[in-house]
Amino acid sequence: MNGRGESGPTLTIGELASYAGVTVRTVRHYHARGLLPEPERDRSGYRRYGGGAVVELIRIRTLAEAGVPLARVRELLRAGEEEFAAAVADIDRRLRAEIRERQRRRERIARLVAGDGLALPQDVVGYLDRLRALGVDERIVQVERDGWIPLAARSPERVAGWMARKREQLADPQFVAFYLALGRALDRTDDDPRLAALADGLAVLLTRMAEEHGEGYVDDTGVEPPFATLMDALAFDAAPPARRLAELLRERGWTGWTKLERVAPEDRGGGEGAVAGDVP
Repeated sequence: MNGRGESGPTLTIGELASYAGVTVRTVRHYHARGLLPEPERDRSGYRRYGGGAVVELIRIRTLAEAGVPLARVRELLRAGEEEFAAAVADIDRRLRAEIRERQRRRERIARLVAGDGLALPQDVVGYLDRLRALGVDERIVQVERDGWIPLAARSPERVAGWMARKREQLADPQFVAFYLALGRALDRTDDDPRLAALADGLAVLLTRMAEEHGEGYVDDTGVEPPFATLMDALAFDAAPPARRLAELLRERGWTGWTKLERVAPEDRGGGEGAVAGDVP
């Protein structure tokens, strides 16, 4: 006989937990929450459970694992068959909705791994691919990509115009030379004399492009200074040598990175190093 006067085998709390696939601690927690009735104890003071407790505990565990709050589990265990079936159907619908959302998240993660198309319009993706085809350093391409993400998100209506200008610029050998030179800058240390020479050549190139095409040819994004500062920070974090190169360019008459502008000689903060010659 067990503690409740029932015939048949009885189970210890450890055996009950093992059969139901939970821990002893979980069984005790369900007792404390009033989900699983406390059994009577045997003469030695130990809890003894009948087979029905295993079935009840498995039902509780299944509902809890499905995400049903324990307070709701108590209600469902006391519900009639129709109410219980309706509640289970509702839980199933919710779980299927969660599965669909998780699948969408997996697809977004897959797109992130796949490349640039996660957060960029197709025009910008094509522009980045064109940079790669021209031999632009991948680090520069990544800086460009990270810059275009907030730009496109902030002003999506301007992307088409920006990309039209970029396509025009990429047809200009001088502009391509500028991008190729930027890539070489990333392999220079701050004290490398070649970085200063590179800044000389870039300053000459920027000046030449501005004279031939107008100031707007060099700075064509038209973003506000605070946003340009944010974009510059993204570039400097991704490619630290770019910060020193920007300092050297300022000494040579150009300031900024995202928003390149001429600097008056008295505001340059250093010697005028621009000299005639090709980009090194």
